Amino acid sequence: MSHVFPRHSRVQPPIAVGGEGCYIIDSTGKRYFDGSGGAAVSCLGHDDADVKAAIAEQLAHLAFAHTGFFSSAPAEALADTLAAAAPGDLNRVYFVSGGSEAVEAALKLARQYFVERGMPERRHLIGRQQSYHGNTLGALAAGGNAWRRQQFAPLLFDTHHIAPCFAYREQADGESEFAYGQRAANALEDEILRLGPDTVMAFIAETVVGATLGAVPAASGYFTRIREICDRYGVLLILDEVMCGMGRTGHLFAYEAEGIQPDIVTIAKGLGAGYQPIGAFLCSDAIYQTIADGSGFFQHGHTYLGHPTACAAAHAVLQKLMTQNLLARAAKMGARLYAGLQDAFGQHPFIGDIRGRGLFIGMEFVSDRDTKAAFEADLGIHRKIKAAAFDAGLICYPMGGTIDGRSGDHLLLAPPFIIDDNHIDEIISKLKTAFSVALPA
Repeated sequence: MSHVFPRHSRVQPPIAVGGEGCYIIDSTGKRYFDGSGGAAVSCLGHDDADVKAAIAEQLAHLAFAHTGFFSSAPAEALADTLAAAAPGDLNRVYFVSGGSEAVEAALKLARQYFVERGMPERRHLIGRQQSYHGNTLGALAAGGNAWRRQQFAPLLFDTHHIAPCFAYREQADGESEFAYGQRAANALEDEILRLGPDTVMAFIAETVVGATLGAVPAASGYFTRIREICDRYGVLLILDEVMCGMGRTGHLFAYEAEGIQPDIVTIAKGLGAGYQPIGAFLCSDAIYQTIADGSGFFQHGHTYLGHPTACAAAHAVLQKLMTQNLLARAAKMGARLYAGLQDAFGQHPFIGDIRGRGLFIGMEFVSDRDTKAAFEADLGIHRKIKAAAFDAGLICYPMGGTIDGRSGDHLLLAPPFIIDDNHIDEIISKLKTAFSVALPA
């Protein structure tokens, strides 16, 4: 009997014992192609020698030093590299142990920023429906997925949510992509005016929506308009790139493709590539300087923030991403994977949309392509696809509730950046097997 408290008490998962490139190997010797990188984490695969060597070297010198007393060379080097790589003036980096912590810290920074500016009335946070920002209570409150929030709602602070920028579901007939993006963005201005411009502290959004919508990029011009609205009303723009950042979309920071700069951006997952738990936020000089010139103390912290071993691992990951052409490779292989999926499934009767950017691709399942009607939620199509793909030796990331937190099914693909054409063929072949089992005949 296992004493581990599992994610699901009625499922006994296999025991993972090894990793080799894009594959995870269980205790029976079965190999699974990691088509989702776990949860868009394993961008370098599972046995990168350089990252493992960086961890071993750091452990030989210093495993841990509490940031209440010390900084460390790996933290300083990683922060320098991230700040230099981030477009704009996001020059201060705060390290934590994962994505939820990064979002939680970013929300608290936004609040403290306005308190220190003498604007304590700035308290409202606006997010988007069908977003996901993490599972700590603050991050969960920021998110807009009804299913994830439901049972914890009494514990969450009040937040406000506008509709997502989701062209497949929300763009009107005859409406251009740009016009739709402007309409979707203008909902933020309406909500700010409804709440009172002087009471809103921040708007938070995933640059490319991950888990809850399935790799949905914003419509053209959407984030440009969002930035204009935030600037007009003095609202901070927080972009959540925990899933879509660190090269996943072909840019180190996904917001580079949008031609804007956020005030705060959160990162994790691909930052450590799974070799150590790590996350971070980067903030603008103006935000940092407000704290530095005010109290001088960010009223927040975690025991393991700036962990030297985690930072050493992440710095090795970042060096590989930036010096071995892996960002361009993610874009190139993502285009090939997308083309392969379109060729194989673009006319599938139960696949309504294939979308994404770089090696971050989603597929949405429908019972009728013409009407975009979802399968009945009780059918659990996403669960059946996950199980069938896993049986076939493919790890993918399906989820339900795509439309409203209950209806709709999609899957997310986010494989390691080191994939080749043979791997793409393997993904498509195993998806065909899974669909033949899980989808109606």
